[in-house]
Amino acid sequence: MHELVHVPAMLYVVIAYLVVIMLVGGYFYSKEKKAGNNSHEEFLLAGRSLGKIVIIGTIFATYLGGGTVTGGGNSLAYEFGIWPSICFAIPPIISLSVLLLMSEKIRNSGCFTVAELLEKKFGSAARTISAAIIALSFISIVSFQYRGLGFVLSTTTGISVGACTVICAVVVIILAYSGGLKTVAITDAMSAFIMLLSIGLALPMLVSEVGGIEWIKSQATPTQLSFFGGQTFLGWLGAYLPLTLLTIGDQNFYQRINAAKDLKTARIGLIGCMIASVIIIPLIGCISFIGRLWFGANIQAGQSLIATSSLLPVLLGGFLLAGASAFIITTADSFLLSASSNFTMDIYLKVINPKATEKQQVFATRMFIAIAGVLALIILSFYPSILAVQYMSYTISGCAITPAVISVLVWPKVTKFGGIASMVCGTIATIIWEVLKYPYGIQTIYIALPISIVVLIVGSLCTQPKKDAAKA
Repeated sequence: MHELVHVPAMLYVVIAYLVVIMLVGGYFYSKEKKAGNNSHEEFLLAGRSLGKIVIIGTIFATYLGGGTVTGGGNSLAYEFGIWPSICFAIPPIISLSVLLLMSEKIRNSGCFTVAELLEKKFGSAARTISAAIIALSFISIVSFQYRGLGFVLSTTTGISVGACTVICAVVVIILAYSGGLKTVAITDAMSAFIMLLSIGLALPMLVSEVGGIEWIKSQATPTQLSFFGGQTFLGWLGAYLPLTLLTIGDQNFYQRINAAKDLKTARIGLIGCMIASVIIIPLIGCISFIGRLWFGANIQAGQSLIATSSLLPVLLGGFLLAGASAFIITTADSFLLSASSNFTMDIYLKVINPKATEKQQVFATRMFIAIAGVLALIILSFYPSILAVQYMSYTISGCAITPAVISVLVWPKVTKFGGIASMVCGTIATIIWEVLKYPYGIQTIYIALPISIVVLIVGSLCTQPKKDAAKA
């Protein structure tokens, strides 16, 4: 086993990346301010003007975030071995294909948020409830992005992860606050290029540095090289289902589908993201696995990929860390902006100030960005690892929101009672099972998802309007 060596020189590459995206954010903030454009449509959907390159980049960067390089596939490589992390490429194939099939209906809905979409079918109460659930889930997702960049900065400086996490929170809040989705989408596209290039260059160099494929085989245990990595099939499936369900009902993707200049562009973005994810996720898994073998217990699971930067030449190692930072920041600002749009459109505008002007709506969004950003930092203190908070946040959204969203788009017989009851029961089941720490070793997804679906179906069938019931 080897000790993690801090390489301060790599910090300059990371800082250069951070400076560039902050400058881009500042540019679009000043541009929008000079133009006097205070439209919430411009702020939240970029004026529905995003082109092919930007839409591919922003969807890709949103999907592959800090959960990928510090939780998700990275942590699966650390905990279970190479194949569970490589197979983490399966969820985007399934979830993005479903979004592709529903993309026309999503655009035709004309909704700013998923909660607004649910309101059309289930009423205003459903909008408020779902907005609160989504905001809770998304703020939790933002929290582990902070910790991810905290790992990056700590690796290069030797400063405590806690202090570096606070620095990350400030950067993310400023970026999301600045120019809305247009800023986020353009910096996403820039970051996506850095991600692809840095990961692609790092893996072959890293394999060479540690002694080649033979060294990897000699250091790994048979379990680490097995397909399930010591997990059962249900354990393996339980690791992938939350992300798959989250993505299908993820408001970030709905907003980007609506922000594209047309349906064709939106579909190109989804397909482009799927292809890029299938290429990059296995590469991330391989890099993380090498980190696990080289550093062993000297690093935390969330540091597995990031730590390998110290094995590379300074410029390439710094570039890898900049790529990891790109994954983290793009997802953090996307989810922070999306959670804030829920507050503005679904709570502030509907409950607190229905007569709010466009300027007041944008101001409310920016204020909640700051408040939610701080809440995300606080949430970190309640979870022992990135993987733990990631699993909870994915599950609560996937079980409470996704079944209701899909039913609105594809099942005409779903009713208000069934939809609201499904969201409430899915949320409660997730929270209770997480608090109880998985009784009998059963993962939360296997409890909360069936409850949500059964309540949705049975509740809807039992509350059909009389004329529909008679026809049936």
